[in-house]
Amino acid sequence: MTSAFLNSPQIKTWQWQAFPIRYQQAGTAGAPVLLIHGFGASSDHWRKNIPTLAAACRVYAIDLIGFGGSAKPTPNQPIAYTFETWGEQILSFCREVIGESAFLVGNSIGCIVALQAAAIAPDQVCGVAMLDCSLRLLHDRKRLTLPWHRRWSAPVLQKLLAYRSLGHFFFARLAQPKVIRRILSQAYGRPEAVTDELVNYLIRPATDPGAADVFLAFIRYSQGPLAEDLLPQVKSPVLCIWGEADPWEPVELGRQLTQFSAVEDFITLPGVGHCPQDEAPELVNPILLDWLAKHQPLSQS
Repeated sequence: MTSAFLNSPQIKTWQWQAFPIRYQQAGTAGAPVLLIHGFGASSDHWRKNIPTLAAACRVYAIDLIGFGGSAKPTPNQPIAYTFETWGEQILSFCREVIGESAFLVGNSIGCIVALQAAAIAPDQVCGVAMLDCSLRLLHDRKRLTLPWHRRWSAPVLQKLLAYRSLGHFFFARLAQPKVIRRILSQAYGRPEAVTDELVNYLIRPATDPGAADVFLAFIRYSQGPLAEDLLPQVKSPVLCIWGEADPWEPVELGRQLTQFSAVEDFITLPGVGHCPQDEAPELVNPILLDWLAKHQPLSQS
């Protein structure tokens, strides 16, 4: 049997605040690593990483509440879809499922979730690896830095989508295979990585009850923490990996995060876009394994 087969993940369910949470688990030895997906994705976005990482680590990949195969309760009844909520979910998972502190690896908004968890409970996080961290350019504070004529478009759209019927109509038009493929083709630097399998992984949860309301709640979420707010509070080492062809989170802006002392390395990947773990796993997996091996003794001391 191949190592990939031996380390293929098991799909499991964990109850958090009375809601079912889907996660994947693989590997039986080594440091615990928790993989955190980005907006609109799920733990399946790590399918090209889990088996390789599981050869050396105990790997977990979670579906954040509101996404993937996890529950999608109506916003604010009682779950608020904020980074504080997801950060607490991650910490509860570390305590209740993993049973110890863990390394957190995130993509896009998953990086902010990881940083939030590390800021809330530094002793529960051994390190944070960020893949194309969301810079949250539509955040209220970020918009204030834009020219006046570029500040109004996002708030107007957010107000329009607050009308439930209009918001659901917008979501229904967005959650179509052709549209998802077009969005991914813009975000990915490697067009060959945009496969039918990937599109299906993203489309499937969009049909779940509550998916549209979760999507719209996050689209209207222009508050909460930025990476630059959280990094000064993080005590564990932080690794940044960035696709140079990312059109959503420009690498030039991402590089500014290196001013924070927690960030020990900033590695760029030529020709790779917003989701390096899926586009270029042959590049990302060795980087992560080297970083984990470097810091694993810290988690055992």
